Amino acid sequence: MTKLGVNIDHCATLRQARYRFSDAEKVVVEPDIMEAARLAESGGADSITAHLREDRRHMQDSDMFALRRGISGKLNMEMACNEDVISVALKVLPDYVCLVPENRQEVTTEGGLDLRANEAKAESAVARLSAAGIRCSMFIDPDISQVELARKIGANTVELHTGAYANAWRNPSERAVQLGRLKAAAERAAELGLTVNSGHGINYENVCQLLETFAFDELNIGHTIVSKALSVGMKAAVEEMKRLIAGVGK
Repeated sequence: MTKLGVNIDHCATLRQARYRFSDAEKVVVEPDIMEAARLAESGGADSITAHLREDRRHMQDSDMFALRRGISGKLNMEMACNEDVISVALKVLPDYVCLVPENRQEVTTEGGLDLRANEAKAESAVARLSAAGIRCSMFIDPDISQVELARKIGANTVELHTGAYANAWRNPSERAVQLGRLKAAAERAAELGLTVNSGHGINYENVCQLLETFAFDELNIGHTIVSKALSVGMKAAVEEMKRLIAGVGK
């Protein structure tokens, strides 16, 4: 069955909105990132995903070390090909690293990492992280040439960007086009021996059709789960997504 990675960045965004400049030792800082991760695991999350950005706008270095120590499952660390963040990853030693693009003006990651423009930097990062025993993934658009470049530079995994599919949900013809792109890219990645994940914009409404197109190894989902958790709690929100994933193909 397809696994579920729960991205808890939005929990850290909420925390930073109030406590960015607080002395954490003197106040009750909330929400508690570790509590969110543990509740996600209790709901069935197979891994916890957290993005340590160059500008540290949500997750902090200390969060990554705390997650590494405190969760029972696997830790997936999203990051740019940035020397400062690579050095943190080599100390944290997450189970996985997913290399992503970053734009300081974006609210969240928009689009996949262009490996044609960043091949040398990505290859260097993969070599260093792999040498430390960390599995490396590339967050890329569903483009066959990008998939082939990911394999060339030594990645173990690709995570296909599903944002265009999610944005086309109300347009059936465009949605079909985007599902076709995802299917073709995923099948080529599998042919090359890569593990194939996907993420971005996946929600409770569109997840099943995505999985009917290709049996991804893992989905990384954050915003929709954190949003539902506001009304039903993190554990129940994760459990509901797990039920949807498990129901595909039955």
